[in-house]
Amino acid sequence: MRVSKAMHTNATWVPPTMPVPEISRIMKERDIGAVPVGENDRLIGMVTDRDIAIRAMPNGHDVSSMTARDVMSTGITYCRSDDTLEEAARLMEAKKIRRLPVIDANKRMVGMLSIGDMSHFADEDVTGELMQAVTGHHA
Repeated sequence: MRVSKAMHTNATWVPPTMPVPEISRIMKERDIGAVPVGENDRLIGMVTDRDIAIRAMPNGHDVSSMTARDVMSTGITYCRSDDTLEEAARLMEAKKIRRLPVIDANKRMVGMLSIGDMSHFADEDVTGELMQAVTGHHA
């Protein structure tokens, strides 16, 4: 099965200038753990709930004045909409990530693929291996 059949298609990104509290509100309202960050029609980062918890909260920063650029992860790993779920799972395993932005042939973001999506659509063996790889302790 192709990624395009399993991904969430309503994913949108936020600008790097968006305040962290607004990103948190979006996460809560949409029940999501990651928000892509885009600039000049390109994906430049990702803000996860972990990014907010690790980069903003414990460091004594005034979170209300922080933006996506302040907390986002860069060097984003992505997959293509025409990749197979097995290819996407191997990428997630190798990078130990739980969510992948999905781009099309024109390098435009068209969706997000999560381990939850994989659990609904991928083979049980693939899903089991993926879960084991991405839920291990982070060093």
